[in-house]
Amino acid sequence: MPVNIPDNLPATEILTNENIFVMNQARAIHQDIRSLRIAILNLMPTKISTETQILRLIGNSSLQVDITLFLPDTHQPKNTPEEHLIAFYQTFSEIKDQKFDGLIITGAPVEQMPFEQVDYWKELQNIIDWSHDNVYSTFNICWGAQASLYHQFGIPKYQIPQKMFGVFEHKVCISNEKLLRGFDDVFFAPHSRHTEIRREDIIKVPELKILSESPEAGVYIVATRDERQIFVTGHSEYDPLTLKSEYDRDVNKGLNIEVPRNYFPNDDPSKAPVVRWRGHSNLLYANWLNYYVYQETPFDLQQIHA
Repeated sequence: MPVNIPDNLPATEILTNENIFVMNQARAIHQDIRSLRIAILNLMPTKISTETQILRLIGNSSLQVDITLFLPDTHQPKNTPEEHLIAFYQTFSEIKDQKFDGLIITGAPVEQMPFEQVDYWKELQNIIDWSHDNVYSTFNICWGAQASLYHQFGIPKYQIPQKMFGVFEHKVCISNEKLLRGFDDVFFAPHSRHTEIRREDIIKVPELKILSESPEAGVYIVATRDERQIFVTGHSEYDPLTLKSEYDRDVNKGLNIEVPRNYFPNDDPSKAPVVRWRGHSNLLYANWLNYYVYQETPFDLQQIHA
């Protein structure tokens, strides 16, 4: 089944060319089913790229999904054309009276700042609190995961000496976990961050469980025991060239950036990167949508509560 997005969203043409089934709103209303309502709080500066990356994964499932893109009221994006934001985004105040099957909170390039110094921190706290009564399951990515864990459970983030940058091996920590169904014993995922959360802090919180971690990159996937909150510290949604773009950007700025590890053949940035995380990414999002959203959400969204 398709993902239902506006006809003229830039992702529509890209995904159609990749043979990912997208459906316009006029056609969707003739489908005799209740599609899943997924809200995406997009905090990334490269909003159009992030939309496409996430919609590519959501659209590769067997479920019909309606997407709502939204932003904090208290932050003005600087890197996305205003006409795109006006056409495709709402603010939190415009959607807060609605209910959603699922919510995705993206990462943001503010991880080296204390949470309290982020200009939309108070509003993000309100959004997280709002989600408990208005969203059935939330999928938090990278800084979004760190922020949510800090706000809800007091889990701190730590500055690391060298940026965690590259594609790393991960292992499954809990067998028979629905979110990890179909995963290989060892799988790959990209990371791009300057901070980390630590196992020793997470295991002190009874409501949390570690589903996956990496010998190099540390804790990767955490979930609440009621499985309504998922926290992913990496970027499984990244395109093949996203890490390369970040590397080239920092090199052009004259920053002291290491070559992303385990990404280019022989760590040679003149060579085309090898994608080793695509299968994992598709399974991760498909399992979340199926087992944690579709199978669990009340048919009547008004019945959602904490």
